[in-house]
Amino acid sequence: MDAPPAEAGSGAVYPVGLRLLDRRVVVVGGGQVAHRRVAGLLEARARVTVVSPEVTPALEALVEPGSLTWVRRRYETGDLAGAWYAVAATDDPAVNASVAAEAEQLRIFCARADDRAASSVWTPAVGRHGELVVGVHGGGDPQRAIGVRDAVVTGLTEGSITDRASRTPAGTRAGSVVLVGGGPGDPGLITVRGRQAVAQADVVVADHLAPLSLLESLPADVEVIDASKLPRGRSMAQEQINALLVEHARAGRRVVRLKGGDPFVFGRGMEELEACVAAGVPVEVVPGVTSAIAVPALAGIPVTHRGLTHEFVVVSGHLPPGHPQSLVDWAAIARLRGTVVVLMGVDTAPAIAAALVDHGRAPETPVAVVTDGSTATQRTVRTTLAGLPRAVVDEGIRPPAVWVVGAVVGLNGPHDVPPPDDSDLD
Repeated sequence: MDAPPAEAGSGAVYPVGLRLLDRRVVVVGGGQVAHRRVAGLLEARARVTVVSPEVTPALEALVEPGSLTWVRRRYETGDLAGAWYAVAATDDPAVNASVAAEAEQLRIFCARADDRAASSVWTPAVGRHGELVVGVHGGGDPQRAIGVRDAVVTGLTEGSITDRASRTPAGTRAGSVVLVGGGPGDPGLITVRGRQAVAQADVVVADHLAPLSLLESLPADVEVIDASKLPRGRSMAQEQINALLVEHARAGRRVVRLKGGDPFVFGRGMEELEACVAAGVPVEVVPGVTSAIAVPALAGIPVTHRGLTHEFVVVSGHLPPGHPQSLVDWAAIARLRGTVVVLMGVDTAPAIAAALVDHGRAPETPVAVVTDGSTATQRTVRTTLAGLPRAVVDEGIRPPAVWVVGAVVGLNGPHDVPPPDDSDLD
C-alpha cells in the first residue's frame, strides 16, 4: 500500500526529529507497511503497540520477547490514549480516517500510509551512516525522497560526500583501529559498515586480496600501507603489521586494517585485536563475507543442501597432510559425509586429495576449484578427488582459489568448465 504523492499546495514540511525513547506509539495495521514503520520505531526505542487482527510473521516474532505489544483485534476509538505518535497503516481507508480523526482530536501527530494529504506528519526517507541520520522529504513524492536519500548515503559511505566533522585532524582526537573484512574481492560485497570505516580512515593497512578498488576514492591525505602476504612470496611480517596498527592509532589516527574475506577466518584478525588491546588501543571488528562460502556460492555451489548434506567444514590447506606444524586431522575430515571447503590449498591440493582418499573418501567424489572468486576473471574447474592433481596442472590453477569437495558440487549450478573425462585421468 503506497500512497500517491501529496499535492504541493498542502503546506511545507517542518523537519523535526522525534525522540521516542520509552514513549508510547500506536501502529494500527499489521501488514508490510506496518512492519516497515515498526522497524524504525523500535530502532528509536519507542514502546510500540500494534492494533490489528493479524500481523506479519516478523511482527509476531517480536511479541514474545516483549519488543512490542500486539492487540489482536480491529481498531477501536480510544486505542490512541496515551500515545505520542500514531501510524494508520491498514488496507481500509475508513479505518485509517478514523485513526487520523482520533489523533487530530487528541493532538497526536499521525501518519496515514494511504493518504499523505490527510496526514498530519510525513515520514521522511531515512538513511543512516554511523551516527548520522539522513532524512529526506520529497515534497510529497516518496520516490523522489528515496532517490535523494540513497544518493546521499552512498556518497557518505564511499567518501564522495565528505563528513568533515567526522574527519577531525589526527592528533586532536584519540586514535582507533577497525579490523574490516572486505569480502572475497568484489567491492560490492563489502558490508555497509566496512565501507563506512574505509571512508573515514586516516590510514588503511591493506592486504592484496582486499577489494583494493575501494582505495581509489579515498582522499589524497589518507595513507595506504601495503601489507600483502603473497603465497610463497613477499610478505609483511605479522609482528610488523601489529606494530603499525598500534603506532598509527597512538598518533591519533583512525586506522583500518582491510583484509579479504573475514578477519577471523584464517585472517590472523585475533592476533591484531590482541595487539591493540594489549596496547590500550580501541579496536572494532567488522565481519566480512568469507570466501569459504561466498566463492562457491558465486559458482553455483551451495556448501549445504537439503537432503544431501547437513554439515560443512572449512580447512586451511597452507600446510600439507603430515606436516609437523599442521593442526588438521585429515583422517577425521575424510570420514565426514558433508562438504569440505579448502582455502589456501593450491600447491598442497595433490597431497590433500591423496590424504582424503587414503582415509576413506571415494576417488570419484566431485571437486570444484574456483579461482579469482567474485572478480571478472572468476573461473570454475570441475573434476574429482582422483583427477584433482592433474587438473591443477592442466588448467594452470593459481591462487587465489577455493576448492570444494562433496556431492554439492554435482548440483545443477553453472558449469563454465566441463568436468574432465575420468578415463583420461588414469
